[in-house]
Amino acid sequence: MKEYWKYAKPYLSSMIIGPILMITEVIGEIIMPLLLSNIIDNGILGSRGTSYIVSMGVAMVGTALAMLLGGTGGAFFAVRASSGFANNLRKDMFHKIQEFSFSNIDEHSTGSLVTRLTNDVTQLQNMMQMMLRMALRAPGMLIGALIMAIRLNARLAAVILFIIPLLVVAIYLIIQIGFPRFTIMQKKLDALNTATQENLTNIRVVKSFVRESHEEEKFQKANRDLKDKTIHAIKIVIFTLPVMTLTMNITTLAVVWFGGNQIIAGSMKTGVLIAFINYVTQILMSLVMISAIILNGSRTLASLKRIDEVLHTHVDLSDENASQKDQIIREGRIQFRNVFFRYYKNNREWILQDVNLDVEPGETVGIIGSTGCGKTTLVQLIPRLYDVDSGEVLVDGINVKDYSLKNLRSGVGIVLQNNVLFSGTIRDNLMWGDEDADEETITRFAKNAQAHDFITLSPNGYDTELGQGGVNVSGGQKQRLCIARALLKRPKILILDDSTSAVDTTTESRIQESFDKDLPHTTKIIIAQRISSVMDADKIVVMDEGKITDVGTHSELLQSCETYREIYNSQMDKAVTVS
Repeated sequence: MKEYWKYAKPYLSSMIIGPILMITEVIGEIIMPLLLSNIIDNGILGSRGTSYIVSMGVAMVGTALAMLLGGTGGAFFAVRASSGFANNLRKDMFHKIQEFSFSNIDEHSTGSLVTRLTNDVTQLQNMMQMMLRMALRAPGMLIGALIMAIRLNARLAAVILFIIPLLVVAIYLIIQIGFPRFTIMQKKLDALNTATQENLTNIRVVKSFVRESHEEEKFQKANRDLKDKTIHAIKIVIFTLPVMTLTMNITTLAVVWFGGNQIIAGSMKTGVLIAFINYVTQILMSLVMISAIILNGSRTLASLKRIDEVLHTHVDLSDENASQKDQIIREGRIQFRNVFFRYYKNNREWILQDVNLDVEPGETVGIIGSTGCGKTTLVQLIPRLYDVDSGEVLVDGINVKDYSLKNLRSGVGIVLQNNVLFSGTIRDNLMWGDEDADEETITRFAKNAQAHDFITLSPNGYDTELGQGGVNVSGGQKQRLCIARALLKRPKILILDDSTSAVDTTTESRIQESFDKDLPHTTKIIIAQRISSVMDADKIVVMDEGKITDVGTHSELLQSCETYREIYNSQMDKAVTVS
C-alpha cells in the first residue's frame, strides 16, 4: 500500500480534517442517549421540573446541530480526498498503459484495461471514501457506546460482550467467501466490456455480414455470466444485513427482558434502560459499519490486485538502457543486420528470418511480396513498435535500441495499414503531425497528399468535424488524411504500408510525384500489393515467407526474379482483362 500513498498525499489535510469532523458526530451520538436518560429520570419522572427538561432539550438540539456540521464536513472532505486520489491513480495508470508495448496490450486486452481504469479505480475511490467516513466513526462509536453501556449497567452489558465474538466470526467467514467471488465478478465485467467494445468498433462489419443476431447472442452470454456472478457475489452482502438485523433484534430483546426485570426489582431506572438500549443499538450499528467496510474491502482487494497488475506490468519495450538518448535521426540511413523476429517467443516459426538490407538516405524503396510474408513486420521494427529477437536494426548507423523512443519515432513518419483518425476536426487530426503547424504548412502537406481538394469541398473545410475513427470520410480520403498527417512530421524516414490501396492509380502517382519533389532527402519505404505503386522506386525488395529473396530495380527484377515476374505478369494480365 505504500506506493499508493503518493496518490493520496496531496490530500493529506482533507484526510485528517474529515475523520476529525466525523469524530464530532460520534461524540454527539454518545452524548445523546445520556441527555435523553436525564430528561426521563430527572425531568419527567424526577423532581427537576420543566426548566430542566427544556435545558436538556436545548442541549440535545445543540448537539444535533454540531453532529450535522461534523457529518456534513466529514463527508465533504472524504469525497474531496477520495476523488483526488482516484484522479491521480487513474492518471498514473493511463500513463503506464501509454508505455505498454503491443504485446503488453494484447496480454490484458483493451476491454480489461478500460475496466481497470474505470470500474476498479472507482471501487478504490469508494472504499477510501467509506474509510474516511467510517474508519474512525465505527470503532469510535463501538468503544464509546460500550464504555457508556458498562458504566450504566455492567451486569446488563454482559449480553453485548457475549454477542460480539459471534459477530466477529460471522464477519470473518463472510470475507473468506466474498473475496474470490468478487474477483470472478470483475473478470466477467472485463469480458462484457471487451465484447461491447469489439461490437461497437466493428459495427459496420457486423451489419454488412448481417451478424447482428450472433453478436446479440454473444453479448447476452457475457451479460448473463456477469449477472450470475454478480448475484453469486452479492449474496454475501444480502446475507449479511439480515444476520446483523436479527442479531440486533435478539440483543435488544434480551436487554429489554433483563433490564425490565431490573426495573421491576428497583435496581435500574427507566431512563437508564432507554439509554442502554440506544447504546446497544449504536454498538450493533457500528459492527454493521465495520462489516460493510470489511466486505467492501474484500471487493476492493480484488480491484487492487487488478490495478497492481497494470502498474507492475513489465514493459518489454523501453528506452531505459538507451546509450544515446539525445541522438536524433539526421540522414535516414537504415540497415537490417541478420534480423530474426517472431511475435510469440514460444513459436517455432519465425516471422522474419536472417534479414539483411541496406537503405541509403533519400532512397525510395518498394517492398512487395505475398500476404503474410513479413513486409509490415519488417518496417515496424524501424520505429521500435516491436524489437528484434536477434540481430539488429540500425538507423544512421546507430542501433534503434540506443535512441530514446521519442527521438526515434519523431524522426519516422508511418502510415499503417489500418488508417486511424480521431474525433475532432480535420485540422486537429492533421496537427498530430505538428501541433504548431500554421495554415500554410497544413495546406501545403494536404496538397502533397492530394487531400486539399476534397477537404475544401467538405462542409466546413479544415474545420469539418470527423466522426469517431473518421467514419464520415471514405477509405481513400482517410488514407490521404493519414498521409498528410505523417508528412507534417517532416520525417527523415517515411513508411507507407499499403496506404494508397484505396486511391486510384492517377491520385497515387500524384502523391508519389509530390514525394520526389518535396521530400528529396527523406528516405521513403513503400509497401504495396500493386507493382505499379513501386515500379519507379530506386530499388524494390521482394519478400517471401519472412525472407528477402531478391533486391533490385523493376527492370532488373523482371530479368532475374521469378517471383517478381509472376506477380507482375498476373497483375498485367488482370489489367488487360479489365480493360
